[in-house]
Formats: sequence, C-alpha cells, structure tokens
Amino acid sequence: MTTAHITPELFQFLRELKENNNREWFQANKKRYETHVREPLLRFITDFGLPLPEISPHYVADARRNGGSLFRINRDIRFSKDKSPYKTSAGIQFRHESSKDVHAPGFYLHLEPGGVFAGIGIWRPDTRTLGKIRDAIVENPERWQQILSGEPFTTTYQLGGDSLKRPPKGYDPNHPLIEELKRKDFTASAQFRENETFQPNFIDRFAESCRIGAPYVEFLTRAIGLPW
Repeated sequence: MTTAHITPELFQFLRELKENNNREWFQANKKRYETHVREPLLRFITDFGLPLPEISPHYVADARRNGGSLFRINRDIRFSKDKSPYKTSAGIQFRHESSKDVHAPGFYLHLEPGGVFAGIGIWRPDTRTLGKIRDAIVENPERWQQILSGEPFTTTYQLGGDSLKRPPKGYDPNHPLIEELKRKDFTASAQFRENETFQPNFIDRFAESCRIGAPYVEFLTRAIGLPW
C-alpha cells in the first residue's frame, strides 16, 4: 500500500470524544468522525479483503457502514450502569462467513488512544461452543501445544481472557493441559504502537500478524465445526 489508512486525526477524535462523551458534542463533530474514523476504516476493510482470502477463504471483510466488519460507535447502554452513549475506541472484526455473531472465531483490530492491538480467537463462546473447543484440545493436545509454543506465535502474541477457578465438569482435573481447559475465552493479542498505524504498510503488518495467528484461529474454527 502507498497511502496510510489511519491518521493521527482518528486518535485525536477519540481522545476528544472521551472528554465529551455526549450526543450534543458528537453531533457537532459527526463530520470529523465520518472523515477521520469511519471512512478510512471502511477503506481499510475493503483493502484487507485482498490478503484475507489467502489466510482463509471463509473469513469475510465486509465494508458496509452498518452490520459489517466495522463496529458501531454507539454503545449498547440498555443494561449498563454507564450511560455514556459512545465507544471511545474503534474496532474491526473479520468474522467467519457462517457467523452472524461477534462471539465467534475471528481476526480483530482495536484502535484506542494508548492501546492498539491485533486480536485473534473467540471471546465469551456459549457453553456448547466452549465444550467443542475443550474437546478438540483433549483430542489433539499435541497440535494445541505446538500452536501455542511455536515461533513466531510466542514472540508476537500474548494469550488473554478469563478462566475458571476450578476445572470444568467432565474433564480430568489432572489433565496436562488443564489450565487451557479452564479457559472461558480463547483469545490472544499482538500490541502495536499508536504511531505505527500511521505508516502506509500498517495494513501489511496487520495482515502478517493475522497470518502468524492463523493456526490458532484455524484450530478454533475447525473445533466448532466450521470450514477453514
């Protein structure tokens, strides 16, 4: 790529939004959001649609303004004590073609002042999905260990997410991978500096991080019965 998608103006908008998280300010600055956040990220999604099929033909770059890969800026405040109407970060998720839900395996880009990362995996899967992943680890322990211990995965990604305090029911508490089986999330993240996103080759660097994380996502995808 010869032109950067992301500029300092994106982060400046998010910083100001954090200090002025109300509808009046947002409406007065909506054009800035569209110009420096939404439209550049939709172009990023479109352009990432070129290398994505090489990683997996079953993952989708959807550049629609609503309902696609770009997360909405509006927060769902129906059940939240925090009634701030807007997110102070921007997020993109490239999901499986069979999935209509964010809680499925995917590749993710998080943009927030002071916190930029590429994410992979599945967050908060339902009980049935979680069981399938745990069963796949029990059935293929060598492959799971190989993925987690391989280079350059270990030098690129850090595992994250929550875990159970006790071994899950139905699984051997003495299993050598019991700490993996206790996971409630199967996610990992690769950190970037904010100014790295301003470079024309950032989309290529993000694509490379996805390639490095692809075996992890492939394992999870196949574990829940979806094609890779």
